[in-house]
Amino acid sequence: MTGLINRLKFVSLENALVLAPHWVKLAYFAAIYHRNVFAIPLFIGESIYLLEYGLKRKWRFVSRNRVDKSVLENKTSFGSSAAVSAQLIPVVISGGVGSRLWPVSRALLPKQYIEIPGIHGSLFQNTLERLKGLEEVGKPVVVCSEDHRFVVAEQLRQIEIEARFLLEPYGRNTAPAIALAAMEAMALGEDPLLLVLPADHLIEDTKSLLAAIETARSLASASHLVTFGIPPRGPETGYGYLKQGEEIAGGGVDVARFIEKPDLATAQRYIDEGGYLWNSGMFLFRASVFLNHLKIHAADIHAACMATHSALERDSDFSRIPDAEFHRCRSDSIDYAVMEKAGGVVAVPLSAGWNDLGAWDALWSVQAKDSDENVMSGDVLTEEVYGSYIQSESRLVAAVGMRDTIIIETPDAVLVANREDAQGVKKIVDQLEALGRSERLAHRRERRPWGSFESLASGIGFQVKRILVNPRSSLSLQSHQQRAEHWVMLSGVGRVECDDNVIDLQPNESTFIPKGSKHRLSNLGDTPIELIEVQVGDYLGEDDIERFEDNYGRLPR
Repeated sequence: MTGLINRLKFVSLENALVLAPHWVKLAYFAAIYHRNVFAIPLFIGESIYLLEYGLKRKWRFVSRNRVDKSVLENKTSFGSSAAVSAQLIPVVISGGVGSRLWPVSRALLPKQYIEIPGIHGSLFQNTLERLKGLEEVGKPVVVCSEDHRFVVAEQLRQIEIEARFLLEPYGRNTAPAIALAAMEAMALGEDPLLLVLPADHLIEDTKSLLAAIETARSLASASHLVTFGIPPRGPETGYGYLKQGEEIAGGGVDVARFIEKPDLATAQRYIDEGGYLWNSGMFLFRASVFLNHLKIHAADIHAACMATHSALERDSDFSRIPDAEFHRCRSDSIDYAVMEKAGGVVAVPLSAGWNDLGAWDALWSVQAKDSDENVMSGDVLTEEVYGSYIQSESRLVAAVGMRDTIIIETPDAVLVANREDAQGVKKIVDQLEALGRSERLAHRRERRPWGSFESLASGIGFQVKRILVNPRSSLSLQSHQQRAEHWVMLSGVGRVECDDNVIDLQPNESTFIPKGSKHRLSNLGDTPIELIEVQVGDYLGEDDIERFEDNYGRLPR
C-alpha cells in the first residue's frame, strides 16, 4: 500500500451525497468486470474517499458506469484530485439571437454565425477550433435552434469538425439544454466530462484557456461542479459575479456566492473590495454529477428532460427535440437551477482575453483602433470623429463631429447609438418584434442549405430576388399555389425541372414557372450559378410552398 495516501480520490461531502445512491452499485460493477477488485468508500473527517484495491496492487477510482482504465496519477499533497482518464465532450450552447448586435445579428443569423470584422471565422467556429490542442476529446454536442441547423452544419463542414446536433424547437434557457446534452453524451453508456461553452464568446489567449481547462478537468474528475471565473477588468454591470471563497488544492477556489448582474455602484464596490470574478457562463463537470444535482435541485426539469430525450426524433444528421414533451419543461438557467443551490462549486480563474461580445461597445473595446480611437470597417469617411465604432456594408457612410458613437449600416437598416447606451439596442429589437418587422428576423440576403437569396425589390403583386445556388446543390421539388415565377440565368448553367419538362438554362436565357407547377432548380456543376427570379402573384410569402422531394430533411414530418 505504498503511496496509498497520495492515491486517495477526493470527493467533497456535497458531491458525495449526490453520488451516494451509486456507491452500493460501484463494488457490484467492479466485481462484474474485475472479480478480484474491492471498492471501499472511506469517511475521513468531513471528506469522503472512494478506494479500489486489486490483486495487482494498483489503486484505481471507479466511475459510476465503468472501471477507469488508468491508474490515478500521484500527487504530492493529501486531498488533491488525481487526473482520471475520462473523455471530454464539448457541449456548445448556440441558441442565442444576439439582439444587442442588431442590425448585423438577426434572429435567423445571430452573432455566433456572422462574420465580424477583424475576427477570422465565426465565433461558433472559433469556439470549437480553439479546443484542438486538448487530448481525449470526443465528438462535440451542439445545441442550437432548428432554424439554424443548416448554417451550423455548413460552418462545421468548413472547419472539418463532426458533431452531434440537438435541435431546439424554441429556447428553454441553459439548464434544459445542458441536461439534454448530458443525457445525449451518456447515451452510449459512458460518463464523460462535459465542457459547456457558449458559442458566442471571444477568447484571445488559447494557450491560457487550454491550461485552465486542464485544471478544471482534474477538479471535475473529483466530482466537482466547475465554473470558469474571469478576473474583472472594471465595474461591469452586464455580467454576473462570483464571490471567491478559500483556495482549494488543484488550482481552483470555492465559490462562496453567485451574484446577479449588479448596478454600477455595487459593481464598483466589488472591484474596490476584490475577491470577485465575472461569471463567464462556461462550465466543466461529469455528466452524471450534473444530472444528479439537477435531479435534487430542479427535479421537474430533470424529469421533463428525461421524457424529452427518450422521445428525440433522430435522423442521419440531426436529433430533433420534440415539441410535445419539451413544452412541459420550464425555462431556467443553469445558475438558478443548479449552481447557486449546489454546494462544493469551484471556480477556475481564467485570464485569457475573454469577452462575451454582448453589445457594440464590447466589439469596440476588442478591435484595433486608429489614432482617434475609432474602429471603422467598410466604406467610411470621418471628420472630427473620436472613440466611435462605424461599420458599412453596402454604401458610403460619412460622419462629422461625432464622439463615442456607434453607426452600423446594412442594406436594409441603419443603427445610430451612443456607445455608452449600447445595451439599449435590445429595446429597438423588442419594438421591431412588436411591430412584426422583418428586419428583426433576417437580412435581405438569406442563407439556405443550397445557397442563398437576396430580395432586391418588391411592391404590390411582385418581388425580385437574386438567387445563388452552390455547386452540386439543388432546391427542393416544390410548387406554389399563389404565385408564378420568371427565372433569368445570369451565370452558370442551371438544370430546370418544371412538371414533365427538363431544360438546361444558359446565361441570358429565361424560363417561366406557372402557378401550381412542380418545379426544381439544380446546379450540376462545380461553380455557383446565379439568376434573377421575378415572383408575380397575390401572395408572395415564403410559406407558400409545398415540398415533394428535398435533400435537406425539410419535408413535413
